[in-house]
Amino acid sequence: MAVRRLFLTLLCAFGVFAETKVLENFTLIDGGGGPARARSAMIITDGRIQWVGPQAQLKAPAGAERINVSGKFVMPGIINLHAHLGNTVDLVQDPKFFTRENLEKQLKTYASYGVTSVVSMGSDADLVYQVRAGQRAGRPSLTRIFTAGRGFTGKAGYPSMLPGMQGVPFEVATPAEVAKAVAQLADRKVDIVKIWVDDHLGREKKIPIALCRAIVENAHRHGLKVAAHVFYLEDAKQLVEAGLDGLAHSVRDAPVDDALIAALKKRGAWQAAPTIVREWSTFIYARPGPALSDPFFTRSVSPKLLAALNSTGNQKKIAASPDFHHFPQWFEMAKKNLKRLADAGVKYAFGTDSGPPMRFFGYFEHRELEFMADAGLTPAQIITAATRSAAEFLGVSKDLGTLEAGKWADMIVLGKNPLENVTNTRSLEIVMIAGNRVN
Repeated sequence: MAVRRLFLTLLCAFGVFAETKVLENFTLIDGGGGPARARSAMIITDGRIQWVGPQAQLKAPAGAERINVSGKFVMPGIINLHAHLGNTVDLVQDPKFFTRENLEKQLKTYASYGVTSVVSMGSDADLVYQVRAGQRAGRPSLTRIFTAGRGFTGKAGYPSMLPGMQGVPFEVATPAEVAKAVAQLADRKVDIVKIWVDDHLGREKKIPIALCRAIVENAHRHGLKVAAHVFYLEDAKQLVEAGLDGLAHSVRDAPVDDALIAALKKRGAWQAAPTIVREWSTFIYARPGPALSDPFFTRSVSPKLLAALNSTGNQKKIAASPDFHHFPQWFEMAKKNLKRLADAGVKYAFGTDSGPPMRFFGYFEHRELEFMADAGLTPAQIITAATRSAAEFLGVSKDLGTLEAGKWADMIVLGKNPLENVTNTRSLEIVMIAGNRVN
């Protein structure tokens, strides 16, 4: 069987045999931010888009599989720039869970929600490189992995003392340690470098800015971008001035100010991942509510997990957090800050921080789209952020992010128009990754 697969792969590579699919009669939302184009068609060969244009100009190749999606809406797959893969089962996070079986299960869940690429931000085991290499050697049928490998913090710094995070990040104390660790990541060809810059409201140690600067400088020397977990406005300012490429969360302690906006624009840095839904997750499960009975959510979680979320014990535990009264305030602050940055012309993309306990794969990405709309962004802005802009920040625009000739056919087919209401991304009917149809 393996020999046969290799033979077919070689035949495809040399053009002897090709798999061709044709999508017909749909409205195209290409991810570029322009108007939707009704009565469109697309030819996909071996997972890449060969042609896209008006249905009237379609010249379908002989023998192609023809898929009539009349009345449907086709847009690029969602790209999540902030996820954490592999370490969580139900409500428990532990590095021992980072197995191929768990990883593939989570990627299948993402794919089923139309999330076709994820960036795993700093909590990965070495297995991630094997899975990523396997995907890139062919045509994946699961959500594409991009990885930061292991992220950075200081010695005994946040979040290395939290449950399930011991031994996960690099804990550095000197520029020499930074240089060695970044070189290791560069050898692994990570897709981005991650720093955690937080003190958990004074409860944990924060990595010094001097070490952050060393991480940025070493990463840039290897041609790698750097994104940072941030909470505080002042940290965001210092990191951007140090050359940071992207904020991996919204600033939440205060409104963003003119100084940060000016620095972001001057240096071309991004609000890469607003993660508004992450803030929602900190308080929403403290009491019974419609989120826990939403079929779009419950279809992808285990009965055991659902029972645990609905238990009074879990609800009381969440409500007993010493910071519980702040959580809704930080949620609103994240929305307001995203809107101000967008209005000011700062570049922004899309990310959720899904993966850790109570931050659910796939479902959270659609919630993030909804919360970006609540923040005041238009559906067109939001879709562009989650497709073209996310690919641009990640440096993969050549292959992903928009539906154009030459790019991978990573796309979702919707029954309703997401440009009218972004929650219509829930009307998923078909998901394709590299032209492979996802169940």
